[in-house]
Order: sequence, then C-alpha cells, then structure tokens
Amino acid sequence: MKLALIILIISTFGAFASKAQNANKNQLTMNTEKISNTTVKSAIEALQSNNKDAFYSHFTEGAVFSDDGNELDLKKFFDNAFNHKEKFISIDKVENQGKDITGKFYAGQWGTFEVFFNFKINPEGKIERLDIGQISKR
Repeated sequence: MKLALIILIISTFGAFASKAQNANKNQLTMNTEKISNTTVKSAIEALQSNNKDAFYSHFTEGAVFSDDGNELDLKKFFDNAFNHKEKFISIDKVENQGKDITGKFYAGQWGTFEVFFNFKINPEGKIERLDIGQISKR
C-alpha cells in the first residue's frame, strides 16, 4: 500500500513538472508573427531570447526612452530587464503598422502586467524612440 502511494505521488509530481516545463517552453517560443514591422519584430524577438546586443542593435545612438511617461536611460533600464529575463508572456494587440504592441509582460521582481510598447522608427529603419508603460496608466 505504501509503495502504491509513493508511486502515485511521484507520478503526480512528474505530471506537474512536465506541465511547468511546457508552459516555460511556450513562453520562450511565443509567436511574434503578428508583429508586421520587421525592426520591431526583431527587437522583440531579441528581448524574448534575452539577447541584449541584438536588442540594442535596433536603436539609434541617443534613442529616447520613456516608462509611464518618465524619460529614462534606455540602456540602464533594459540592462536591468535583461538581468531579470523580463519578456512578453503574450502579445495581445499590434497596431500602427506593427509599431504599437500591447500584451502581458513579465517584469521580474515586479510581477506580470499588461503593458504597451510604442516604437518610433526613423527612415533608416532604426528605433529612435520607445515609450512603454502599464495599460492602466495610459
């Protein structure tokens, strides 16, 4: 009887662990196909894969960045985000020719929020401004 109970507990734990692994895998491979702007799509994919060099390569030197309306240093802000492996959990809406994105975002120690990322792209295809924030504060 004890052996059967132990086997049941182990198999139940294994099923939960498998579901958790699949959920984490889905977050890593989130579909970005609905993002039609190639610069934005590539930047978001770099963020999703925690590749800060690729992410920063999409920005102009001196790009403007704001979080909830407060202008901040882009590199300092996102270095911290990359350190905490922050990323979108879902992309719920894409507008403005693929330059405005809303979705659920895992923000490290701060939790998960509905956010917007609004990109301004220069004629050379580089991001010259990024405004982000919580949907509730928009």
